[in-house]
Amino acid sequence: MKDLSLSLDRRAAPTLVDQLVTSIARAIEQKILKPGSALPSIRMLARTQQLSAFTVAEAYNRLVSLRLIVARRGSGFRVVEPMLAPPPRPATVNRPSLNASWLLSDVFADHSVPIKAGCGWIPNEWINETGMHHALRTLSRLPGPRLAGYGHPYGAGALREFIAASLRRYALPVDSSNVLLTQGATQALDLIVRTLFRAGDTVLVEDPCYCNLLQILKLAGLKVLGVPRTVEGIDTLELERLVLAHQPKAIFINTVLQNPSGASLTMSAAFRVLQIADHHGLWVIEDDISRELAAAGAPCLAAMEGLHKVIYVSGYSKTITPLVRVGYIAAERGLLADLARTKMAVGLTSSELTERLVYNVLLEGHYERHVELVREKLKDKHRRVVEHMMQAGLTVFHAPQGGLFLWAKLPVAAEHCHEITNQALAQGIWLAPGSYFRPQDQASSWFRFNAATSDVPELWEFMRGLKQRHPLPA
Repeated sequence: MKDLSLSLDRRAAPTLVDQLVTSIARAIEQKILKPGSALPSIRMLARTQQLSAFTVAEAYNRLVSLRLIVARRGSGFRVVEPMLAPPPRPATVNRPSLNASWLLSDVFADHSVPIKAGCGWIPNEWINETGMHHALRTLSRLPGPRLAGYGHPYGAGALREFIAASLRRYALPVDSSNVLLTQGATQALDLIVRTLFRAGDTVLVEDPCYCNLLQILKLAGLKVLGVPRTVEGIDTLELERLVLAHQPKAIFINTVLQNPSGASLTMSAAFRVLQIADHHGLWVIEDDISRELAAAGAPCLAAMEGLHKVIYVSGYSKTITPLVRVGYIAAERGLLADLARTKMAVGLTSSELTERLVYNVLLEGHYERHVELVREKLKDKHRRVVEHMMQAGLTVFHAPQGGLFLWAKLPVAAEHCHEITNQALAQGIWLAPGSYFRPQDQASSWFRFNAATSDVPELWEFMRGLKQRHPLPA
């Protein structure tokens, strides 16, 4: 079969990947695509449907995982033969039950939920496909000996040099000896926790904060206290009270376009945080993963303080792709050496191959133009999603008009929110409930929304019905 006729709507949700999976699955079910028949190649289907090759490849991979098609060397993708077909599906789709484990791990491999309103990454269709292809071609020309070995404990030198030069634009006092590459920003946070703290130590986080950070801290046996997040940054009066009462070792803070609230620190709040930290000898771990998606001028704690007691963390999951696990730490050289030893102890070196890939995307992949386009798309999505929220009766914490996240309160009591999350999941909608972003898993009517993936009619139809299904007490 050289051509496959499909009906795809680029203006509608779910995503093009989800539409493609549904369309091909329906064609197989209706025997339009017969068992054993060949599907168009990825390149051919991408060309005929005017899609990116990444979109088609992702759809085909999902269909393989559903056991509807198989990939055969030399003959491409084919519809599963009857003898290989899975048992008939039940009349209703059994969605997974949402819990902390699913949110933090299984969700990344679960393709059964088409509307990912609570996810933490840009849509597949937004990636810098041209830059990625160019970088992959460049890597394919490397001679074999350069692909051997473990790589440098600190990571690929060329990328570290590039990162240091980029950070100096924000006035950070760094060179490549201040930069350690990691397998994503999340591993960077884990290395810092393993190196600096011991079980029983007290640390401060924002309330709400990045859900994976909470799991890292709990696994390390640390006592975790939350400082309320505000639109201007954090509640510095509560910060000082907690510091005096509990003598914590550190504070973890998301400076710009915070996950999950979308808010950024004001300059005055940033100064006050550093004053308190300096006076009481706290480490400040600055998670700055979304800075490139923000407007210019947002404060940077590491630049203001000079990397004496501030440790800077960032990476490329929000701008290139989360599939490429490359993050980094910028810190004082002596501390960085300790972090590198921890990195080698728990996982040896990071992948130099992926680090070279990121370096090539940054250097030759029109990266800055790509980031500019993502910022423009996000600004439009923020406007549209905030309008949906207001019409559905949600309370918006802050409208940053940039970054991935919006934090909004549902018009229901907090005790109903777990039930609502599972109801949404049964309708193919992934929500991210606020309890997963709170230090003690406190019940919350607040939810995190990804602006890039939440401009979906079915999502807001579900939201508009909440008041009828879960009325607030009189």
